[in-house]
Amino acid sequence: MKYSGVIILLILVHSALWAQKTFTVDASKVGSEIQPDMYGVFFEDINFGADGGLYAELIKNRSFEFDQPFVGWTPFGDVKVMDEDPCFDRNPHYVRLNEKGLRRGTGLENVGFTGIGFKQNNTYRFSFYARSLDGAEKKFRIELISDNNTIGKENLLVSGSDWKKYECTVKAGETALKGKIRLVLETAGEVDLDHISMFPTETWKNRENGLRKDLVEALYDLNPGVFRFPGGCIIEGNTLETRYQWKNSVGPVENRPLNENRWNYTFKHRFFPDYYQTYGLGFYEFFLLSDDLGAEPLPVVSCGLACQYESTECVAVGDLQPYIDDAVDLIEFANGPADSKWGKVRAEMGHPEPFHLKYIAIGNEQWGEGYVERLIPFMEAIQKKYPEIKIIGTAGPAPDGENFDYLWPKMKELKVDLVDEHYYRSPEWFLENAERYDSYDRNGPKVFAGEYAAHPRSRDNNVAGAIAEAAFMTGLERNADVVHLATYAPLFAHFDAWQWKPDMIWFDNLNVVRTPNYYVQQMYAQNVGTNVLSITSGGDIISGKDGLYASSCIDANTSEIIVKVVNASAEIQTIDISLRGLKGTIQDNQVLVSCLHSNVPEAVNTLEAPNNIIPTNTFINTNKNNFQLKALGNAFYICKLKIQP
Repeated sequence: MKYSGVIILLILVHSALWAQKTFTVDASKVGSEIQPDMYGVFFEDINFGADGGLYAELIKNRSFEFDQPFVGWTPFGDVKVMDEDPCFDRNPHYVRLNEKGLRRGTGLENVGFTGIGFKQNNTYRFSFYARSLDGAEKKFRIELISDNNTIGKENLLVSGSDWKKYECTVKAGETALKGKIRLVLETAGEVDLDHISMFPTETWKNRENGLRKDLVEALYDLNPGVFRFPGGCIIEGNTLETRYQWKNSVGPVENRPLNENRWNYTFKHRFFPDYYQTYGLGFYEFFLLSDDLGAEPLPVVSCGLACQYESTECVAVGDLQPYIDDAVDLIEFANGPADSKWGKVRAEMGHPEPFHLKYIAIGNEQWGEGYVERLIPFMEAIQKKYPEIKIIGTAGPAPDGENFDYLWPKMKELKVDLVDEHYYRSPEWFLENAERYDSYDRNGPKVFAGEYAAHPRSRDNNVAGAIAEAAFMTGLERNADVVHLATYAPLFAHFDAWQWKPDMIWFDNLNVVRTPNYYVQQMYAQNVGTNVLSITSGGDIISGKDGLYASSCIDANTSEIIVKVVNASAEIQTIDISLRGLKGTIQDNQVLVSCLHSNVPEAVNTLEAPNNIIPTNTFINTNKNNFQLKALGNAFYICKLKIQP
């Protein structure tokens, strides 16, 4: 017992040493440039991210082109599918309604994507292409339905034997999460219908064929610097036939051919046979969205290899020319003058000005010699015609291993501009690999962290995963001379129709949930800075000791110093942060501190509690060129201070 006092003293001393740290920011030496487009987003059409998600179309299988043409539809009366003398050559199927005049009505109901979301007093733009076989006028009743009750109704009159577009606006009298639409032919006779469509009138920027406003607002609020699209694995396809072909996704939306989505059957336990791509959200819309977001567009194109996980199908190297042409033509579509072949297509769609494309990625997660030998002719063709375009190659599907070790030297040898690395790993992996890029070759190709996410055991978007990502990203920022781009993945997931998780943004037909991971990405993307500043503790980088991680940068445009601190431990830790070599004074002697934190590592945001975990802002005072941060456990901090000369 006589040693108990000593033991207690040692415990107290140890606790004090654990609880208080000193970080030093060297403001006298401006370090590596940080790319202004460093932090961004990656869109893939998985989890009903396009049709049923970002793309605001509310009707499923609007052109009856699914393998089973009535998927999504319930016909009643005399309704049959036709393909003779179609309205659209690349979407040849349509329906013929024959009302016999028995006062029962003939028509169709559509359930949308896990139901149709209607908001009370909002309006919806309904349209179809139609022809009356005898030319006489026919009346249609258009109804919005919720729980078998009509909550909105309008009429459309169809006349003439030629195909024409008809539309009306329907107002919803009630809110419904899982409604449907009904259209009824009330006049006796035969009418053909095709491309039956309905959008909210209030889309992003109120565009027709538009995007879901609340989902784009979530992207806009991220402040992304780069936007990678239209996916990863869907670029490859499970077969070459089902790969994403960008030329099918431009031009009049009614005549863009349907494509099977590879995610409808990839995961047998999450099987969605009704998951297709209408291409209504196509490359023009992706470029336009990039422009809206102020993000650099980064398209990915097929290299002639189907998904190597699921197929051995490939195009012989000597037969790659059509694929190479697609890549070269894409650059012309984005950047070419309005009188060039593909620039003209862009201009006719409404954007005569170029989109100023800087990047193109060849292939997704390919590996092996087969990828390298196919990449070479792509690079030769692009560099010959468009030497200013930065070409992105891949390091394969994993952040290490045989394929990774083979590909990186090959990418250096070929002198690609960036190498796309992917890592879906545990939170522990992210914490342990925050120094990953400290030892990378400073003279080789730059890194594009094209797909990454911490995967907790539960695969939920919880605080533990988000904090691990924040810690890892301090290493991305510290090594901004090597890492030029980074995009979390996947981006979207529908609560009722997902195949993969975690995902950055979750939604249902009416609501959006921004995850803790979303807020980590937002905090980085809204606080990029222009140059790295050194931040150390005892002369060492801060990368995991006692669960602490840190990076620092300066924004020369705003005269702000930004310090990012992660406390991945469960303990509260007091940190003295000292700014050395400061030229000027700290404005108002205050630091703006943003914090993302929870005492519960498993905590998530939900539909019922979407703001359970969100950043909070406070101010703390400085003592000359020092301030003290009381870092809570499981927390990520942005400390921002403005310098006055």
